[in-house]
Amino acid sequence: MDYPIIDAVATGARIRELRIQHHLKVSDISRYMGFESEQAIYKWQRGDALPTVDNLYALSKLLGTPMDDILCGVDMGEGESFLPDFLLAFLNHKFNDILEIAR
Repeated sequence: MDYPIIDAVATGARIRELRIQHHLKVSDISRYMGFESEQAIYKWQRGDALPTVDNLYALSKLLGTPMDDILCGVDMGEGESFLPDFLLAFLNHKFNDILEIAR
């Protein structure tokens, strides 16, 4: 298995595509995330930056899709997740730990 690499530009295009599919404005996502401005979402969509793990998790919940459906890997085969199952489980587990501590 090759080491997976996230394509920031393709991921940004995917975020934009999902946002449009869900009839959301950039301002809707910004407000949901609790951001003071929309700049972070525009940076994600341009591929200038990637969402942090917690923002990616929140975005996946808002869009009703798994995190690895938002992220786009380089040379990823069709229908194949480039994030190993153990990594997805780890990320979800850590985020749930953070949520539990925050409660």
